[in-house]
Amino acid sequence: MVVAGLVLCGLAALVHGFIFYLESFAWTGPRARAVFGTTAEEAAALRLMAFNQGFYNLFLAVAVLLGIVLYAAGQPAVGATLVLAGAGSMAAAALVLLLSSPDKAAAAVKQGLLPALGVLALAVGLAL
Repeated sequence: MVVAGLVLCGLAALVHGFIFYLESFAWTGPRARAVFGTTAEEAAALRLMAFNQGFYNLFLAVAVLLGIVLYAAGQPAVGATLVLAGAGSMAAAALVLLLSSPDKAAAAVKQGLLPALGVLALAVGLAL
């Protein structure tokens, strides 16, 4: 279960790395606007906010990936802590999105399902 949790959280980190790219570098482009459902005018107005938000996603992804590396390198307590904190924050942010903007449920599931399943699998694996 630990390996399954680490794999799921690793995949979640990759998704959040892609979200970082979309929000911080491709925000005003057609692909990012299609993903986030914004017009060119909305994207331009929200560009700085999205740039900043993208880095939050990057930092969560880095924490998870660093935790996986540390866990694999024989530091299970520190590694698991970083993975659980990073992926748990991803899942919590998705829950906030779902509760605050029910019309964005699909986005919340896309960003929150992998880390939530990863946290659950990792927690069960560590408890056994």
